[in-house]
Amino acid sequence: MSRLLSISEAEVVEMTRVLRSRVVTDVVTQVQDMLNQLDSATLNIAVTGETGSGKSSFVNAFCGVAADAPGAARTGVTETTLEATAYSHPRIPRVTLWDLPGIGTPAFQPETYLEHVGLLQYDFFIIIAAGRFKEHHVQLARAITEAGKRFYFIWNKVDNDLDASFRRRSSKGVTEADVLGQIREGCEGNLRRAGLQDANVFLLSCFQLQSFDFPRLQATVVRELESHKRHVFLLSLPNLSSAVVEEKKMALRGAVWRRAIEACLTTVTTSDGCRGAVPLLMTILTSYQRSFGLDSESLQQLATLTGNSYQVLQKNVHSTTGQELSEMKVQAMLNEIAATQQTVASYLEERVPVLGTVASSGVVFAASFYLLTSALNDLSQDATRVMNVALGLSVTG
Repeated sequence: MSRLLSISEAEVVEMTRVLRSRVVTDVVTQVQDMLNQLDSATLNIAVTGETGSGKSSFVNAFCGVAADAPGAARTGVTETTLEATAYSHPRIPRVTLWDLPGIGTPAFQPETYLEHVGLLQYDFFIIIAAGRFKEHHVQLARAITEAGKRFYFIWNKVDNDLDASFRRRSSKGVTEADVLGQIREGCEGNLRRAGLQDANVFLLSCFQLQSFDFPRLQATVVRELESHKRHVFLLSLPNLSSAVVEEKKMALRGAVWRRAIEACLTTVTTSDGCRGAVPLLMTILTSYQRSFGLDSESLQQLATLTGNSYQVLQKNVHSTTGQELSEMKVQAMLNEIAATQQTVASYLEERVPVLGTVASSGVVFAASFYLLTSALNDLSQDATRVMNVALGLSVTG
């Protein structure tokens, strides 16, 4: 029945439930409330650890900014963080990483540390260690657990550990997996002996974030966060694997029908037809670009971090919706799609009758749904191409 019918039966059922439950004026409020819950979700991530462990480097790597970029977390071998410092994610400002004062210094008192840094404002803690496992790591992990918060234990600078281990070993046959296994077992054993049986340990290098355990850290946090916070966390992740890109697409795809209804409802009080939905759709498409790291600022940051040319990365953005947007361009795309969606609009009116009352023949909804769905497919493909080139996994064609 037309390309648009990639809309699932479950989505039709959910639309029907929502739209039939209210008169048109209440539909606006109900749909907007759903979107507000999604759009207003915030995530506060506390990053703590000892001086020199790489807390600030982790913040910068997660946010995808160079250490010398404006607004980056200060890095150094001495303690540069004396108070909790907030760093908003450059693409997803609702995600904030907090660089906390270092532990293990004379000023560190495990009994009062969490109160001092404001325990309750954080959704979870990242504890970063490097070089040696120390008692204050256990003290902090136990205090966080007792306070009812979740932590993820990161052993950082594992690339340095590998180099040092291979320099020290004269015997042959020792593999990277052997060394990593020993480090992981040592950390997990120390935490278990402290009564932290279910502690998660991740081995990382902030200068090789695509390697080692960062993908596993991503997957673990996504699995354990509640729905709206999971959504915003996913959108903030750096594109380091095709799996992450696909998860971002699916997270955004879950709200497409709501976005399309929102666009449809913007035309209720106007006689502009599809034209009345263009400003909102342009805003949504621009947010999609940022989520996939395809806006100009994100591409420039990625080029700086990976040593690539911005022009080379931008060249791999092939889709129309990945390019610079204008209302005229969005209007043209929407008009082209709307011309083919009358059959789909009639089908949806039969299944969800209120659509016919909120916009002429449901065409605005049908066209908006198709435009946003197609954009997500195209942008995810662009993001994968850009990622592969940036990480040296493929060459430009």
